[in-house]
Amino acid sequence: MEKPLNIIFLGLSGSGKGTQVQLLADVMRAHNPVHVVSTGDLFRRLQEFTTDVGKRVKRILQEGGLPFDDLATTLWMHEIAFRVHEHEGIIFDGAPRRLDEAKNIDRFLEFLERKEYTKVAYLSVTPEEITKRLLQRGRADDNITAIEGRIDYFQKSVLPVLDYYREQGRLIEISGEQPVEKVHADIVKALGL
Repeated sequence: MEKPLNIIFLGLSGSGKGTQVQLLADVMRAHNPVHVVSTGDLFRRLQEFTTDVGKRVKRILQEGGLPFDDLATTLWMHEIAFRVHEHEGIIFDGAPRRLDEAKNIDRFLEFLERKEYTKVAYLSVTPEEITKRLLQRGRADDNITAIEGRIDYFQKSVLPVLDYYREQGRLIEISGEQPVEKVHADIVKALGL
């Protein structure tokens, strides 16, 4: 049985990922139900719990850090295991951010017989444009030091993930420095929707 399309969506904070994920989910839902798995949402939900892990995650997020590798993978797998049905597509929003996470997702998708139905979309935006956008956004954690830290992390940890998918011929790179509608149209076309 053919599985529905799954998309791994990557890009720097400020690249327009969240907007494009929602627009893409709307298009995909015209054909099949789609479940969006957002690492940020899962961690934000987890920090609301007064458990040992919840409290620890809250402290790490407040300090601008990332919880240890396997926690994100565990949360995705839990979300998919308990909420995604066979006929639903999956959009991973902003994940994976590390090479070992990418390999874990691939192993899990192989287990679900979904790997061959999974594509990777990368919104490419220069660090200069990201800095400008995030400073205009004006959130408390969007200061120059935090932004530079995110860009540095992306270049050290996420670029190897992009190379991993590129080597497999699974990466679709879209310029995120265009109007929202044009970015969306390019994504839809590249995915053949």
